[in-house]
Order: sequence, then C-alpha cells, then structure tokens
Amino acid sequence: MSTIDEHDDIEGIEVIDIRSGDRSTPFEHRVEPVSKTTKAIQFLENHPDVQISHAAVRRIAFGAVEPGLLEGARLERHRVETGWLSVISYRAYTLLLSPAIENDRLLDEAHYAADPDTSANLRVLSMPTAHDTDATLVYADAMDDLLAAIDRASKGVRKNNPQEVGRRIVERPLTAVPATFLNPGRHPDDDLSLVDGNSRWASCTADIKVPASSIRPTNAKDPDSLLPSHLMRLPLAERRDLVREIVKTAHRDISAATGTSRAARAKRDQAARLLNAMTVPVQVIVGYTDDNPTMGMGRFPVAVRSLLMRMNIGVKEFKEPSKNGVTAEEIVTALFDAGEFGDNAQAVRDVLLGRADVTDAMKSLSLNPAFRDLRFTLVVQQLTRKEPRLNEVMAAKLDKHRLQVTHRSGPIVELGLRSYSSLPKEKLAPVRTALDTGCLWQALTDYEWSVENIDNDQAVDDLLERADNGDIPARLLLGVLAMVTLVTSGYLLAPGGSAEQIVGNIKVMRAGVGTVIKTILDTKEGRQVFADAIKRIRAGLRPRWWADGHLVERDGWKGSDFNAHLRLAANHGFNPEGYQNDPTATELEDKALTAFQTSLTAAATDLDDLIALRKMNGTTTELSWTVVEPSFKQLSFIGNDLARISEGEPR
Repeated sequence: MSTIDEHDDIEGIEVIDIRSGDRSTPFEHRVEPVSKTTKAIQFLENHPDVQISHAAVRRIAFGAVEPGLLEGARLERHRVETGWLSVISYRAYTLLLSPAIENDRLLDEAHYAADPDTSANLRVLSMPTAHDTDATLVYADAMDDLLAAIDRASKGVRKNNPQEVGRRIVERPLTAVPATFLNPGRHPDDDLSLVDGNSRWASCTADIKVPASSIRPTNAKDPDSLLPSHLMRLPLAERRDLVREIVKTAHRDISAATGTSRAARAKRDQAARLLNAMTVPVQVIVGYTDDNPTMGMGRFPVAVRSLLMRMNIGVKEFKEPSKNGVTAEEIVTALFDAGEFGDNAQAVRDVLLGRADVTDAMKSLSLNPAFRDLRFTLVVQQLTRKEPRLNEVMAAKLDKHRLQVTHRSGPIVELGLRSYSSLPKEKLAPVRTALDTGCLWQALTDYEWSVENIDNDQAVDDLLERADNGDIPARLLLGVLAMVTLVTSGYLLAPGGSAEQIVGNIKVMRAGVGTVIKTILDTKEGRQVFADAIKRIRAGLRPRWWADGHLVERDGWKGSDFNAHLRLAANHGFNPEGYQNDPTATELEDKALTAFQTSLTAAATDLDDLIALRKMNGTTTELSWTVVEPSFKQLSFIGNDLARISEGEPR
C-alpha cells in the first residue's frame, strides 16, 4: 500500500519561454553560436552613441540571450546631473555579468584606509576613475583585492537580501557598466559590472555549484557554491562555454528525471529553477555625454553613481548613512573638479575621501596622519567653508534650495567617521547617533578657520591660550577637536533619558552635540575642560572635570556621567552655586529667542523638503492661494512682531 505524497497537489516548476519572437515550437534554452554575434558587434561598434571598447562590445554580444535583437536596437538616454548616459537594454545570461565591484549601499559599514586600524583584507576599495575616451569605470586595485571584495559582498546579499527566483524569471532590469582593471594579473582585464541588481544576481547563482571540470580541479566531495571570482578568472569564450554546459546539463536532468516520484520531481524542479535563473533583463551603460564638453569622460563615474542613487531600487533602499556617504563623495569630487581645494587639491581630496592610505596626503598638508581627530576636523573645516562656489555645489548635491549649516552635517559625519570605521558596530552606532543629533554650529560657517597640526600637549596648550585671548579661529578649532575626541570616545553622547537623574534632577541641555560644544566653548572653564580632555583621551585617560577652580578626576564617572555634566554645564555653567531649576528672567528670554530661531530653521528646512519633493515628483502646478494664504499671513505677522522688539537693520 503506497502513501499519498502530501505535495502531490502542487504543480511542478515550468521552464519559462523567454523568446521574444515566434513561440509556436517547443522551447529549449540554447546558447547561440558565436557566429550569431557578428552583426550585433558590427552594429554596436558603428553606433555613434556607443563609446566603449571592442572588448566591452564583445561582452555585450556574447552575453545576450538573443544577440540578433541587438542589431538595430534603440539606445535610450538617461538624464543625470552632469549630462546624459546612453543605455542599451536586452536579456542577458546571468553568468556573463559580474556583481558590483563596490556596493554603495554598504558604505557606512565598510572599513576605510583612513582608519589606521583597518585591516587590509577588510578595506574598502579605491574609487573607480574615468577612462580617457570610453564610458568605462577603471579600477586600480590589485585583482585579488577586487575579487575578495566582490565575493564578500555577493555572500552578504545572498544572506541578507535573498530574492525569489527560479519559479519565475527575473523581470526587473539590472544595470551594468563596462569595467576595466589596471592590475589584472592572470585574470581578464575587463568585465560587465553591475551597479544595481546585486541581490537578484546573487540569488540567481545561489544554487549553482562550481563545475569542477570548467573552473578548477578539485578533490572536494561537494562542489563549492559559484562565486563571482570563479567567473571573473575565466576568459570570455570559456565563460560562455560554462553557461552552455550548465544549460545543457539542466535540460538533460529534466529529460532524465521521468516519473512521478518525489525524487524525480525534485530533480526536474531544480533544473527548471536553474534555467529560469540563468537569464536576466539588463540595461548596460554604453555612452556618456557631459554637459561640459571640456570634461570629456572625467565625470563619468559620478554620473553612474548619480543614476544609481536616484533610481527606483525597490526592496533594498539606501540607508541614510550610506546615502550621505555617496552624496559626500559626489560633493568632494565636484569640488575637486571645480578647483575648490586650492594648490594641494589632490591631497585634500584623498584625505577627505579616506579610501586610500592618507599618510602621504596628510603629511603634505602638514598634519600628523596618526591622529584620527585631525583628519575628522579637516573634513569639518573643508565642508563648512564660506566660498560661494563651494556652497553652490553642496546645495546642488544635497538638493537644497537654501544651504544651511544643518544640511552639511550628514556628509561631514560619514566622511569623518571613516577614520573610525574599524570600531565595533556596537561602539560606532552611538557615535553616529550623537553626531547625527547636530554636530555643527553656525560660527563654523561664519568665520574663516583652518586646521593646524595639534598633535602634542604643548600644541593643545598653545591653542587654548589663543582661544582664551579671543582668537575666534583658534576657538573653533579647539571646539571641533574637543567634539570629535569626546564623541568618539563616548564622553559626549546624544541626550539620554537619565541625564537629569545623574545630576540630581536639574534641567540639562538636550540640544545636539554641536550646540553643547558651542555653548561651553564660550566659557573659560569649558575651554579648560576641552583642552584637557583632548590631551587625556589621546593618552588613553579619562577626561577631568572642572570643580572648585581647577580640574579634578572623577574616578566613578562613566561616559554617561561626563555627558550629563557637560549638558548641565551648558545650561547652568560650571559654578555649582549657579545650578538652579528656576532660571532668571534674562535666561528665560534668551532661551525663548533660541527656541524661536531654531523653529525658523526647522521651518526653512521643511520648506526645502517640500520643494525637493515637488521636484522629485515632477510637480509644476502652483499651490492655490487659499492653501498658502494662512502661511503668508503668519510670516507677515512674525516679521512685524519681530521688528517691534529688535533694532533696525544696519545700513
């Protein structure tokens, strides 16, 4: 007596017909012979909008499921901030594409060379550069480093963002771009690299095992899962033969697995899943026209990343830190291209990006490369300068109508934290949270200041003396160094719920860390605490507190204790007798003015967000007067009321 299989009522997986033309005959996957690619190659090489090498054209034609459709294909033009990208769309064999060489969505998790503790095998890759004449990304890293990074990212997305493929074919297009490698070693020196669709690619290949005969000899009982490095070491023709071998094997498995047994059905379903995952729709960037003809292909890498960040990327959107990281790199690159970094521009760019070893670049800027806080401070200084062109570039990249000091915070934080990227996630998370509450204050953009090589105790003492004598640039430098040092060591945190309890239920300042620093920086005692903290934290010691007219050690204090007392001092000063729950009338007025001005800043930011949203949605219709009239009237009343209690504008 046979038992009824509980899955007998489930239909088996069908191999999906992916042909674009006549479907009257039975469908079977078949990798076209190379001879079928000749006309497609000739068409693409003669097309005026195709600006890629012969090798890249061959990769497109060899990877197309139906290469005949490429002949006469219409190229699309995609608008990006700096110009136009030319794109060709077709259905490709999955294994003729490679995953992203860099995953921009993981920028906040990567380890950077700017961090002296970053290990070589975890370090983020250098940014790709532009080819002189082709719409191609150029990578200078050693091939072993590239392959290790690509494999690591591919394993990560398989685990963290699996996609359902196999029962259905992939229908949402992937985006790829030609890439070339300056140090290929024994590997091919070019590829088609994805810039979007890595999760889909990884899920398509998750169940493919490495064919020992095709990839490498192996004595392993169980073949390895296929990784990008297995494919990227193959010459193009051999890679295409591998696809043909896998397709033929899958069809043989379907034909051989006859009958209705569970095992037979499982084998047929596995082969059908494999065949359905062997192709993907893809759009390949094959050309670029810059709005400024003199730039040539110089801004092509920025254009590619701009397209990626602004396109609909579906299930896995950019997290805000990663988006800020990409925007920051776009800002730095644009400022470099515009000549905004002065005579030592290359060094400034390299230090700000932090992807490559910054030792020589820091030295050329007369800064000690061993001090992470100096690099972070340089990031703050360079991206808060007042130059009109700098502000114009930043506003455009941030998509802001009016650039305000708070808008600069996100990119500054992400670039600055690259000096601390090797910190464990549990330690880095509160640091980012504290800085994200607002790490800047207005004076940083109101005054010109520079970063000096404050790398020893005497230099800190000299800086403190100048700050005490009214030197505003010195005071700002002291404040930023103190902020970076205190926050990254856990002594200045985002405002916690228990802060008042720590200091005896007295009201503390709950503003962002930048406002706390700015407020304490205006006091002589606060500057003493800051300078001492810089020296002691650098030496691995706990910072001291100001009490009874001098600095004292608080052995029982943790980071939260120091944070609470800093915020208490920001509200009430450093004199214990000055702590009070009932502020004076003057203090109440000052706080009310601060609250009012803060609300105006928030309102302006909200308006910028509305304008950006309309721009993103393509909204051109004007708002009706009945909708906006109350806001206009309120703004008018506010202006009149403020004028009654303030001096007239100087003439």
